[in-house]
Amino acid sequence: MAKQALIVVDIQNDYFPQGKWPLVGADASADNAARLIKAFRDAGDPVVHIRHEFTSEEAPFFTPNSEGAKLHPKVLNRADEPVVLKHFVNSFRETGLRSILDEQDIKELVVVGSMSHMCVDGITRAAADFGYKVTVIHDACATLDLEFNGVTVPAAQVHAAFMAALAFAYASVVSTDEFLAA
Repeated sequence: MAKQALIVVDIQNDYFPQGKWPLVGADASADNAARLIKAFRDAGDPVVHIRHEFTSEEAPFFTPNSEGAKLHPKVLNRADEPVVLKHFVNSFRETGLRSILDEQDIKELVVVGSMSHMCVDGITRAAADFGYKVTVIHDACATLDLEFNGVTVPAAQVHAAFMAALAFAYASVVSTDEFLAA
């Protein structure tokens, strides 16, 4: 079996109910991410955390050095787990993520986190383009309602559309229970 790593994308305080940019289902998705983190740790497989921080104090959320930009307590890294700081949607862009994965000869990525329509989508597509086999755990990801052309698109539909697109050509998309049972 190829070596796999769990990538925990942007599960940070600002995405939770008291944060600056709360997502629909943030707590439930973080609970599932925590279950996966435990399973990977128990199996001795690597866990890599991604933390987004904007470079401007004027950013709507994840402002530099803020409490909101910190990893959420449900998914905190252990001392031996890297935290990749990023400033863009794509977790590979201008970060050391690829080097961390290559140093451990990782071939398969399991992706969880936020937001489904942005950073989860971005890392999944980039990882597939780099040749990684990618699995996205859909119920360990969260998003929010979006607006387009005067129409509000509910978070559940945003999430479903992006998971369907990723499943079409970029990744296997399964639930936490399905992944843990396999």
